[in-house]
Amino acid sequence: MKKNVAVVGIGNTAFRPKTDEYSWKELMYEAASRAYNDAGLNPRKEIDSFITCAEDYWEGFSIYDEFVPDQIGAALRSCCTVCGDGIQGLALAYMQIMSGAVDTVAVESHSKISDLLTYSDVLAFALDPIYNRPIGGHPHYLAGMEMRRFLRDSKCTEKDCARVVVKNKTNALKNPSSAYGTKLTTDDVKSSPEVFSPLRQLDVSNLVDGSIVMVLASAKRAKEICDNPVWITGIGWSSDTPWIENRDWGRAEYAEEASKMAYKMAGIKNPSSDIDFAEMDDKFSYKELQHIQAAKLCRKGEAGKRLRKGHYDFEGRLPVNVSGGSLGCGNLIEASGLHRAMEVALQLRGHAGRHQIKKVVKRGLALSWRSLPTATGGAVVMEV
Repeated sequence: MKKNVAVVGIGNTAFRPKTDEYSWKELMYEAASRAYNDAGLNPRKEIDSFITCAEDYWEGFSIYDEFVPDQIGAALRSCCTVCGDGIQGLALAYMQIMSGAVDTVAVESHSKISDLLTYSDVLAFALDPIYNRPIGGHPHYLAGMEMRRFLRDSKCTEKDCARVVVKNKTNALKNPSSAYGTKLTTDDVKSSPEVFSPLRQLDVSNLVDGSIVMVLASAKRAKEICDNPVWITGIGWSSDTPWIENRDWGRAEYAEEASKMAYKMAGIKNPSSDIDFAEMDDKFSYKELQHIQAAKLCRKGEAGKRLRKGHYDFEGRLPVNVSGGSLGCGNLIEASGLHRAMEVALQLRGHAGRHQIKKVVKRGLALSWRSLPTATGGAVVMEV
């Protein structure tokens, strides 16, 4: 593996449904302070570039990046915004370092979704204004349609999706940052109110507030400042067509392409045996299974079968979302991908606390999806 760029600092706030006591700036400041302390770096002198992953519509005002520098230590420094998912921000940071222009980059992403009163309207605004938006209703109907098609094509069942919910919410009980850890049964999930058939209320992750900062460094700098660097050996991203009519609803092609790009870079030939564990986007329960299949962690049609055998459990052959995922920790919107990456890095460091995987892990995969109505995702392979 090529050890060119490493994660040297990690910081995050707890993830909570509402944080009335914090402004979004204070959330960012808390996560950034923890990340810089973890890395042992002074952001005013030792961080060369700053990236934030956010979308003006979620923030509630335009040119959001104008208000970023102060609380992350980036005043009068190189600072830019990626209007996308956190793993896309990691990719930009990786490229900045590989270009030789900088040695250290801080990547921040957050959610202050409790301030937003019109979540479904923002989702709808991303739909085609002529053909799709006038349909009306909550855009989660798209997830219900995709879930039905995926279950038909993949041999997975609604009960398999319920098993994902039970697994992830149980895992989240061990994660102090989580907001929705609880003990459930598959019957609890299947008896929850139907949202958009076959999607049920408990199949949908709940929104949370929170912030995450990760500090990346070049190999030379990482070896100078860090005793336990986590190496980014592969990274990829992809966007499918914005036209929902033209997508293959049974597949997550963006995840297939993003993971393929990351695997090629990391030299991975057989993902199902070469990856020790994974953090996969699970904003909807079926998405975890769809992403497992897309990332080639199983053969087509086997995701549900392996789930039933405990393959993806906390102590399974290939643990998936031991952090609790979005179903257990909460949906951090644009920060969800950075959350997946952060959890992989913590596991590889051995710093995951009560949800640390018991067996020795050397390589992990984080895979993100930017959520409805997009078909955009990212993948990152990390190793020690």
